[in-house]
Amino acid sequence: MEPGSDDFLPPPECPVFEPSWAEFRDPLGYIAKIRPIAEKSGICKIRPPADWQPPFAVEVDNFRFTPRIQRLNELEAQTRVKLNYLDQIAKFWEIQGSSLKIPNVERRILDLYSLSKQCNTRPFDNEEKDKEYKPHSIPLRQSVQPSKFNSYGRRAKRLQPDPEPTEEDIEKNPELKKLQIYGAGPKMMGLGLMAKDKTLRKKDKEGPECPPTVVVKEDSGGDVKVESTSPKTFLESKEELSHSPEPCTKMTMRLRRNHSNAQFIESYVCRMCSRGDEDDKLLLCDGCDDNYHIFCLLPPLPEIPKGVWRCPKCVMAECKRPPEAFGFEQATREYTLQSFGEMADSFKADYFNMPVHMVPTELVEKEFWRLVNSIEEDVTVEYGADIHSKEFGSGFPVSDSKRHLTPEEEEYATSGWNLNVMPVLEQSVLCHINADISGMKVPWLYVGMVFSAFCWHIEDHWSYSINYLHWGEPKTWYGVPSLAAEHLEEVMKKLTPELFDSQPDLLHQLVTLMNPNTLMSHGVPVVRTNQCAGEFVITFPRAYHSGFNQGYNFAEAVNFCTADWLPAGRQCIEHYRRLRRYCVFSHEELICKMAACPEKLDLNLAAAVHKEMFIMVQEERRLRKALLEKGITEAEREAFELLPDDERQCIKCKTTCFLSALACYDCPDGLVCLSHINDLCKCSSSRQYLRYRYTLDELPAMLHKLKVRAESFDTWANKVRVALEVEDGRKRSLEELRALESEARERRFPSSELLQRLKNCLNEAEACVSRALGLVSGQEAGVAGLQMTLAELRDFLDQMNNLPCAMHQIGDVKGILEQVEAYQAEACEALASLPSSPGLLQSLLERGRQLGVEVPEAQQLQRQVEQARWLDEVKRTLAPSARRGTLAVMRGLLVAGASVAPSPAVDKARAELQELLTIAERWEEKAHLCLEARQKHPPATLEAIIHEAENIPVHLPNIQALKDALAKARAWIADVDEIQNGDHYPCLDDLEGLVAVGRDLPVGLEELRQLELQVLTAHSWREKASKTFLKKNSCYTLLEVLCPCADAGSDSMKRSRWMEKELGLYKSDTELLGLSAQDLRDPGSVIVAFKEGEQKEKEGILQLRRTNSAKPSPLASSTMASSAASICVCGQVPAGVGALQCDLCQDWFHGGCVSVPRLLSSPRPSPTSSSLLAWWEWDTKFLCPLCMRSRRPRLETILALLVALQRLPVRLPEGEALQCLTERAINWQGRARQALASEDVTAMLGRLAELRQRLQAEPRPEEPPTYPSALATDPLREGSGKDMPKVQGLLENGDSMTSPEKVAPGEGSDLELLSSLLPQLTGPMLELPEATRAPLEELMLEGDLLEVTLDENHSIWQLLQAGQPPDLERIRTLLELEKAERHGSRARGRALERRRRRKVDRGGEGDDQAREELEPKRVRSSGPEAEEAQEEEELEEETGAEGPPQPLPTTGSPSTQENQNGLEPSLGASSGPSAPFSTLSPRLHVPCPQQPPQQQL
Repeated sequence: MEPGSDDFLPPPECPVFEPSWAEFRDPLGYIAKIRPIAEKSGICKIRPPADWQPPFAVEVDNFRFTPRIQRLNELEAQTRVKLNYLDQIAKFWEIQGSSLKIPNVERRILDLYSLSKQCNTRPFDNEEKDKEYKPHSIPLRQSVQPSKFNSYGRRAKRLQPDPEPTEEDIEKNPELKKLQIYGAGPKMMGLGLMAKDKTLRKKDKEGPECPPTVVVKEDSGGDVKVESTSPKTFLESKEELSHSPEPCTKMTMRLRRNHSNAQFIESYVCRMCSRGDEDDKLLLCDGCDDNYHIFCLLPPLPEIPKGVWRCPKCVMAECKRPPEAFGFEQATREYTLQSFGEMADSFKADYFNMPVHMVPTELVEKEFWRLVNSIEEDVTVEYGADIHSKEFGSGFPVSDSKRHLTPEEEEYATSGWNLNVMPVLEQSVLCHINADISGMKVPWLYVGMVFSAFCWHIEDHWSYSINYLHWGEPKTWYGVPSLAAEHLEEVMKKLTPELFDSQPDLLHQLVTLMNPNTLMSHGVPVVRTNQCAGEFVITFPRAYHSGFNQGYNFAEAVNFCTADWLPAGRQCIEHYRRLRRYCVFSHEELICKMAACPEKLDLNLAAAVHKEMFIMVQEERRLRKALLEKGITEAEREAFELLPDDERQCIKCKTTCFLSALACYDCPDGLVCLSHINDLCKCSSSRQYLRYRYTLDELPAMLHKLKVRAESFDTWANKVRVALEVEDGRKRSLEELRALESEARERRFPSSELLQRLKNCLNEAEACVSRALGLVSGQEAGVAGLQMTLAELRDFLDQMNNLPCAMHQIGDVKGILEQVEAYQAEACEALASLPSSPGLLQSLLERGRQLGVEVPEAQQLQRQVEQARWLDEVKRTLAPSARRGTLAVMRGLLVAGASVAPSPAVDKARAELQELLTIAERWEEKAHLCLEARQKHPPATLEAIIHEAENIPVHLPNIQALKDALAKARAWIADVDEIQNGDHYPCLDDLEGLVAVGRDLPVGLEELRQLELQVLTAHSWREKASKTFLKKNSCYTLLEVLCPCADAGSDSMKRSRWMEKELGLYKSDTELLGLSAQDLRDPGSVIVAFKEGEQKEKEGILQLRRTNSAKPSPLASSTMASSAASICVCGQVPAGVGALQCDLCQDWFHGGCVSVPRLLSSPRPSPTSSSLLAWWEWDTKFLCPLCMRSRRPRLETILALLVALQRLPVRLPEGEALQCLTERAINWQGRARQALASEDVTAMLGRLAELRQRLQAEPRPEEPPTYPSALATDPLREGSGKDMPKVQGLLENGDSMTSPEKVAPGEGSDLELLSSLLPQLTGPMLELPEATRAPLEELMLEGDLLEVTLDENHSIWQLLQAGQPPDLERIRTLLELEKAERHGSRARGRALERRRRRKVDRGGEGDDQAREELEPKRVRSSGPEAEEAQEEEELEEETGAEGPPQPLPTTGSPSTQENQNGLEPSLGASSGPSAPFSTLSPRLHVPCPQQPPQQQL
């Protein structure tokens, strides 16, 4: 599979091992056991036993680290080659003042590198490779620092769109004009020649901002002045360009015109033709200061280019510069574990758009390799890698003096699987290295996040490695076996030779990935695994491995080496020698150090060291012989282990020398190993000398000691065999056998069958001694010790006699056996003479227990004693005078009787107990069914059951519970009878309490169904009333809306309480009336409190109006924020255009925060509509949400609710409040009708009606004009028709009318029409005397306080409007708000419609579901007015079946235009706004047969 493919095919899984506890106790032994299988895959996974869970020992609060930054697409080798190639091309364009933009082909970025491969063109290939490349030091892994001037910014810019060249750019740019690419088409994309910003260009007379060497300035007279500046080198110029905030478009051209200095002119000579003529066409390079004629260049330039220009020589030199070594840069931020985890989890959750624990590992794996192979997406992650555990603390508990460990931590601190312990185990080779090699002997810590990766590498010195994941999300691994290591290197070098040419040891730097699918396609075997928390991953010698993290996790890793590693370690040194790579430690020094102390070595390790030492000695002999043949005879001993590694490294191959080295007296700074004796220096051989650690005679002696150590096992084995087989006829003592076992332990003999036999024999002998001592000591103390049968005692004596060791405890065991046999004979005699005395039997039992040995006859004695005890207990329990026992006691007796030996008396007692228990359980089950059954039984049935169960002599819990339930049911029935037979209907709260209690009783109650029906009916009425009055999501309760607002005078109190309700913090229904829950049960208290609340509400609103009227107007230009300013419901001070003043409380609000009225009732009136002429009929009345708390239904709807209320046999506080509200509304309606029926008011209403009729009757011109505002002037004020011709004249005046053609089409034409009339509106239309205005205003105030919609309220409002000038500011504000709302609604509607169509096209959800989704969103996003309209529609749907809507004769506020429906069809049909007062008031007293007097008003 190619790396660019979209699908990643996971490699096969690596072996997974699950050791048992016995295998797990020997870590290196178990690894050696699984090595033949696991080594074939290169890596394997080990799952410890389930209960092996080491505690996390890192101090989380003090753990701070700085991670590395990883850019994913730079990790993959082939992708990095492509990115480097693009950097070279981008650098080529950047030097010439342009930026590279890569074209897109079929929605994917064009792969320029692959294209160049197909074309076989590599313009920037280096002719000479870096021959002096120096490899990096091994201890400093990933120490390559990134370039100071990196190309990440340039790569990012390539993916950003740039403006296409305009016609002006192409005309002025000779390059574009010459290419003839002007015109539409895909060739414009990715051209890379950006149109320069015209605002950044300066005239030639302005000074340059980029550093040119020559600046041409031209003054107003036309003289040219030449200023010379100090030349800059190419590097300085490049550095300034790379850091400049904007392109250097401000540079002047390098023109040489009319220079007066001849010497100055001679310095400019073309490098191509060596001439200096035509200096106006000479071009100066900004890199090297060379000059070129524009016509000498290839290709020639038509004119002098502006900006920075480089000559071809500088361009080629810069583009051919070898790339810098790639490495990871450190992040600038220091993290704690918590902060890094929050960042990592947030990144993963945002990237995959789902919780981190729900992202599948397969998805992360595919996405990782897609990102790694992509040159378009630049995803950056951070990885806390190679954190030193010595400095920051290991994740495993460590035994040191820093802190005290708990016993559990101490167990894990000494475990061989603790990564701090494993490298220094006795079987490990690294324990013989004194230095703490970080990363090899001392673990490193790794804190990962999603996509953070570790690249293909093998461990230093080809050692083993082990990685433990402490916690977190999985880590994905890929492994290649050691047999395919060279094949992997060859494939990577073949596919990306450019990287290895510049970095020969690239694979040793841990900075390069390659897709496993790519390797597998070239024959490299790859395996994978997901390492979860609590699991180990082992990598074997020279096994390449890589991987990445699935998410936030914490891992720890270390190296270790076993005996089987020694040959691989020797081969690794030879490999390092060929690569000239530094060693971490000297392999020769390690072998010699182990050979110097062979007695400390494990036997297998000693054999392996002997083999390696032999090979090493033979090679050393050969090399020293070659040295003698060269003529070098001088030598001196050198303790190489005391020298620093950098002072004993071969200057040729970088190997760390130990056995020997060649040095020179004249060149003391260097030495070479004996494999490179010809590469030391050119001095004479006589000046060179050998530096050695051991002589050739000392090395064989070390070999002999190793051989003796390896052969010492045979001598010891012969001694053990003779002792265990008793070949000489003498049993050894325990001390002699322990000495042999200690010798094996001290000399570290390997585990063998013989050693295991010795250990088993010792363990068995020690166990027998311990058991015999316990038996004897227990018998002497008279305490029953270890219980042993007689047969086991005889077997135990035989076992002690058969062991190959002598024990003096055998005589004690024989004496105990004789005592037991005597006791057995005495017990048999007592059983034969039954019935014996119970005292005698009991004494025999006590004696048998003290022996510590179980005799068969003792069991028969025990059975006889138990029978007598059980029968006595049954007799006491069933005695008539005894207290009734429970079922548990009966069952316990039966269970105990089952364990008693059978006899006739026992069988009879058990039968009686079983019969009694069966009867009791049957009645208990019957009582349980009565308590738990869904079909409850009547009290008579339960009483019969209880009566019959009284005869059973057993305590039955369910029968007692049934008694208690029956008593509660009788008390409940008495309470119901008391309430039902009272003088008044019961309150809803009392009924609900009784229903709740009755439902919990397990008794069938006929009265309960009646109460439930009454409660359900009351709740249904309250729900209808709530839907009628309350707005959708209202913060008020129904009772609060129906009651007057007693604290209306306190603006802060009212506003704070409203905000509390909005937040759900205020839930009291009765606080405003000052009534307690008990007061609500008294109708008289509710009525009195309502009357008092009316007066308080009126006084409070008058006080609030005075307070708010004194506040500064937000519309005034000088309004400043102060403590006295108005505060909108949003908490801000309303200011400027868009603020509205409430007509009731006189406070100011933002128009966008509240529901505002619509000027016209019709959404799109005709231009000739009279509504446009009668501005006093425009709906400009605004009540804030603090004043208008409900929907304000019509009076007819409320009366229907009252009729339904009178039919309820239940009292509700809301019912009394609704009656009071209705009475208040009817009283106000009567006063309002009386005021409107007065002579003066009737005359004014007639004038308004007459004017409206005349305006409608006026003839219209052919083009329907819109009415000017001048019609509302003197005619109505004078009250006569003599001035009506003025209106006709206004209508005929063509200059003052607006034709429909002048109004913009669309939905906003009506609003624009109204806006065009605003400058012409005048008023007032009527003259209202103060004597008339004051009562009307007072009525208007009281009517606005009512939560009821009345037509008289609107009539008074229109009359008062006509009596004052039009409020142009409010009209303009309302128009702007309505325009903004319509515009927003249309935009949202179009967006939602497009979304719905896309869903339909994709075959997603149906039209119905899309429509359901569309409607709520439109309502929700259309502001407060749209929400109110939606609420009204919902109310109409809910109550629409109960009666037709009530038509309104005039245009009113939003509250008057709600189409409220009556609750009764007959009432809704007969009630209308024109019904006389006499027909409305009797509905408060509709007769009800069961209605108590307190229910009526």
